[in-house]
Amino acid sequence: MSFVRNTLLGAILAISGSQALADNLRIGTEGGYPPWSMVDAAGKVTGFDADVGAALCAELKSDCRFVVQSFDSLIPSLDARRFDLIISGMSYTPERAKRINFSIPYAVEDAIFILPKNSPLIQAPDDKTIFAGLDKKTIGVQAGTTHGAFLAKMAPDVKIKNYDTLDQMQIDLEAGRLDGTFADLTSQSQFLNKMGNTDFSLTEYVIPGTADPETLGYGIAVGIHKDNAELKSKVDAALCKLIEDGTVKTASKKWFDIDIANYEICKK
Repeated sequence: MSFVRNTLLGAILAISGSQALADNLRIGTEGGYPPWSMVDAAGKVTGFDADVGAALCAELKSDCRFVVQSFDSLIPSLDARRFDLIISGMSYTPERAKRINFSIPYAVEDAIFILPKNSPLIQAPDDKTIFAGLDKKTIGVQAGTTHGAFLAKMAPDVKIKNYDTLDQMQIDLEAGRLDGTFADLTSQSQFLNKMGNTDFSLTEYVIPGTADPETLGYGIAVGIHKDNAELKSKVDAALCKLIEDGTVKTASKKWFDIDIANYEICKK
């Protein structure tokens, strides 16, 4: 972890084709992944991502507005400069980093399965047991997320069904068109509580957020265009301040009831 931390923090000093920090920043987000990012009836973006984004923009002394679109279109749109940042519960992965820059990972989120409550896999002691038991089963994931890539690598015999939104995936689970779902622990927990369906349960085993950095990544980070090194440097510094002063923790506890702030990343 120290190597990853030093590499990420060292990138703050990189100088390559930087652009001046804009007074007005556009932030790409999905808007359909509670409690990370939601859009209310008035069209306002709410959730953990919105709170982190608002705090980040205040620290940068920039006015910001959210641009809402599907998760799997966020990176292409950042490439095309339709917005300046991505704040959408996006994991910093080596594959994504080939296309865009990432800030320091300011949060680390674990993942978990929802399965039928009577499944013996609910009490499985490790991921290998779960993967073996899901052989030939159909598991829902959100398209473009790290969860599908992780599942495809670790459990190639599992049938993966991709969904544009978490809501669509959860509807199919309730309708019996899926054998289970795989997503962030916080989103899965909130869905199960809201669902009120006693036929399903979270597995007791949780997949650590950094269990496989190649697919799951190093943690949740802000996406930034590769040509904007100056913005990356300022975002990194601002995020460290927000972690250290408890802002990220406050937002995390508000939306998830747990603290997912990544304290290690900013330590010298």
